[in-house]
Amino acid sequence: MLAKLTGWLLLGIVRLLTGAQARWYGCPPKAEQRIYFANHQSHADLVMIWAALPEELRSITRPIAARDYWANTPFKRWITTEVFNAVYVERAATAPAAPAAPEPVAPAPAFAVVAAPIERIEPSMEPLLPATPRTETVNELQGVLDLPAPPPPAPPVETPAPAAEPAPPTEPAAPVSDPLAPLVEALRSGDSIIIFPEGTRGHTGEPQKFKSGLYTLATMFPDVVLVPAWIDNVQRVMPKGEIVPVPILCSVTFGAPLRVEEGEERRPFLDRARAAVIALRDI
Repeated sequence: MLAKLTGWLLLGIVRLLTGAQARWYGCPPKAEQRIYFANHQSHADLVMIWAALPEELRSITRPIAARDYWANTPFKRWITTEVFNAVYVERAATAPAAPAAPEPVAPAPAFAVVAAPIERIEPSMEPLLPATPRTETVNELQGVLDLPAPPPPAPPVETPAPAAEPAPPTEPAAPVSDPLAPLVEALRSGDSIIIFPEGTRGHTGEPQKFKSGLYTLATMFPDVVLVPAWIDNVQRVMPKGEIVPVPILCSVTFGAPLRVEEGEERRPFLDRARAAVIALRDI
């Protein structure tokens, strides 16, 4: 009951400030499942197009709302959930951070090196004799005994290093959440939706390039009617960065429905849908 009263109060305020005039060209207001797609220049666009719809269409139409803006306070979250019955979307799909890889631990040695005991040398009472170099002694014996020269010492044998342990298997990357999933769910449940294919608010008189979400939804739900709309003047009611609305006469113009043609590629369709929205500006 509180949500319904709040909706009527909000509707009265919006119509007092903007007029919220709805103009239908090429398609009448009809209680059928639709995707309304419009230009986007203000956070008030959501409220404006919601208020412009007749009551029988408002009850079955859900506008999309950016979660980071419309759910960042308890009041805005309550308004968008209980009054507008909005569909929350994330502005960007993110994947949860992967857990940090454990630091490599050096393998324990296969054996411990034990120092050999030091042999104790007993003191000698014999007088010290001058030491004869070993090389000279060997050469002298060779000459006397006519022995062949000793072979050269063998090079030291290098012990191969132990093989490195295989690296642990890499964890698969976490799946990125699909920003269109809430819209798909709403359409599957039979609701109509209001979307802004630019993805973000524009700053010029013309909408930016449409993103691929509209094409994806249109191909997934070919029986849902696609209705273009032009929201006029609402950016002057609440410009970007402002929180106090200014009374300005606004309107929403709804145009003839579109559909994805047989074999039509994504970009040509999105350009055609954008042109259909812009064409409503001068009607």
